[in-house]
Amino acid sequence: MPKSVGANASLAVIACLSAGAATAETVHVASPNGRVAIDVAIDGPVGLSYAVAVDGKPIITPSPLGIDLDIGSIAGKDTKLTGHTDTTVSSSFDLVVGKTKTVADHYNQSDIAFAASGKVSRFNLIVRAYDDGVAFRYAIPQQDGITDFKVRGENTQFNFPADYDCWGAIIGRFDSSFEAEYDPVRASRLHDFHVVMDPLVCKTGDGQKTFAIAESDVKDYPGMYLAGRGDGGLGVRTLLPPRFDTDRNVRFRGMVVAKETPDAAGFRTPWRVVMIGDTPGALTQSTLISALATPSVLKDTNWIKPAKTAWDWWNNWTVDIPNAGINTATYKAYVDFAASMKLDDILIDEGWSVGSSVEPNPKADITRTVPALDMPELLTYARSKGVGVWVWVQWQQLDNQMDQAFAAYEQWGLKGVKVDFMNRNDQEMVDWYHKVLAKAAEHHLMVDLHGAYPPNGLNRTWPNYITQEGVLGAENNKWSARITATHNVTLPFTRMILGPMDYTPGGFRSLTPAEFATKQRYSAPYVQTTRGQAIAMYVVYDSPFQMVSDSPSAYHNADGSWADGAQFISQVPTTWDETRVLDGDIGQFIVTARRSGDTWYVGAMGNEQGRTVTVPLSFLKAGAYAAHVYQDGADVNHLATSDATVDAGQSLTLTLAPSGGAVAVLTPQIDARHKNRNRH
Repeated sequence: MPKSVGANASLAVIACLSAGAATAETVHVASPNGRVAIDVAIDGPVGLSYAVAVDGKPIITPSPLGIDLDIGSIAGKDTKLTGHTDTTVSSSFDLVVGKTKTVADHYNQSDIAFAASGKVSRFNLIVRAYDDGVAFRYAIPQQDGITDFKVRGENTQFNFPADYDCWGAIIGRFDSSFEAEYDPVRASRLHDFHVVMDPLVCKTGDGQKTFAIAESDVKDYPGMYLAGRGDGGLGVRTLLPPRFDTDRNVRFRGMVVAKETPDAAGFRTPWRVVMIGDTPGALTQSTLISALATPSVLKDTNWIKPAKTAWDWWNNWTVDIPNAGINTATYKAYVDFAASMKLDDILIDEGWSVGSSVEPNPKADITRTVPALDMPELLTYARSKGVGVWVWVQWQQLDNQMDQAFAAYEQWGLKGVKVDFMNRNDQEMVDWYHKVLAKAAEHHLMVDLHGAYPPNGLNRTWPNYITQEGVLGAENNKWSARITATHNVTLPFTRMILGPMDYTPGGFRSLTPAEFATKQRYSAPYVQTTRGQAIAMYVVYDSPFQMVSDSPSAYHNADGSWADGAQFISQVPTTWDETRVLDGDIGQFIVTARRSGDTWYVGAMGNEQGRTVTVPLSFLKAGAYAAHVYQDGADVNHLATSDATVDAGQSLTLTLAPSGGAVAVLTPQIDARHKNRNRH
């Protein structure tokens, strides 16, 4: 049980709230601002259920709760409420890297105790209400007669009072790279045979109020999917993948076989989360998933640094470098490129180590480089240029040599590893994430996981986990037309609300969508969005480890000068002190403002429909700011720039071309009188 944090007055408020709103069979928990509420109730025929309301209006109607174990079910119709302990917390914590420096952790909680007549004679439901959502988790304390058990399924549902407009990624299977479009779908079209990745984002129809169903703090348990209820009603239910390491013959039968052994603290499931906002953008700037995660145990995080990196795989080396390939000369050229653009690192992708491949390959040795690559020489050269080095590894090959490889990488002086092709979120893989992140931290290595399941707060628990894929990103431009402007402005309101995403931006060879359909290519690929959208991604998309994906020549003109927007990429940060989503709608457009120190960066991206957006600058402090603005220019590969002096009482007007974007950098101006005083 967390201890109460905050003033005694806050404790009095929550005590009165619980006493006044709870009945013998109902517990009511309201958010600190009183707008969000969750009610947990026992209804004899149904058993245990909950409901969620905002401003007194239901968004989740009474929905069943429960877990099926191999020793019986909990939260059945024989469940009895035996008491609840109410707590308020008003605190904050800092993220090492991310969308904001400081996260407010302010919530009201009720730890509700129940008795039952089965083998599990008692259990708890821990419920929290935040201003931006609710969360609950099941807990089974240690009790006589229970030494271990298996979780066979979870009966948590999210029932809807109306046929909501939703956005979801329906992937249809339990083993995937978690890369998909979050397509619009009516709630009534979500069926019990669907396999839907979280988050599922829905609009309530009450103004722009939006909510999302997600999870946080997953450990010793499989990750969650969602599916239709299966009874003809509106809403979704949790769907848990089976363990892939136990019985591959039953893995698609919908049965979970995750064995659990309670420790002294008992057993707890992940948080089931309903994120809530007055607008879709409120979810984008929310930090609720991080707030619910287990705090980090790392005492020293000074070695964890945000970065931009030159990346070889997307552009396929061949455009600029003679005899390009996996060899020392090629990666020295990438080091030179990174240094010239003031990038922090280079990332060496697949093929650098002996036996490197996307397949398991038990004969691979990820501690030895292929003959053409002299790693000591390269690392010495990179250090001389102030550039760090990351390497790619396939996860099973890493698992075979984890201790040996991480010790070697630390000795070499590598900054991090990109680990790929996990492609599942069963309990075994969830456990492996915790294992690899803990082991990497021991060796001061940062981690980027690809083929990764949706974020669930691990970037707080293991802050060396600075970004991840699990997103349908720009690499798909090499072989498909799926990366549209509409897709790009859907991601910030769906996948990105959970955590950072390694989308791999930086494509500087733009075509119109019509041209892209006939000229798409694998090497030095094109994108079907504008240069304005390309640079806006570096503001709009969260990723403290951010790729600069195109080939070196894409960022320079023939005379060696900067290509339009390249200098901005060189300068833009990848971690932030503050983030605000100022405007936007799912699949339409987004305007995001992020602060680093005293400087604000505004990024705007739109779909295939051109538009003009007005950006009020009321978020600025008092005083004048120099605004340097980049907007779509004469064609898809050029920008128009302008400068102005602005203050908090003014607005910026940004014109977005079809599939376009814009950026503004707002820097405080030093008062002229102050400058004159400093001269004397």
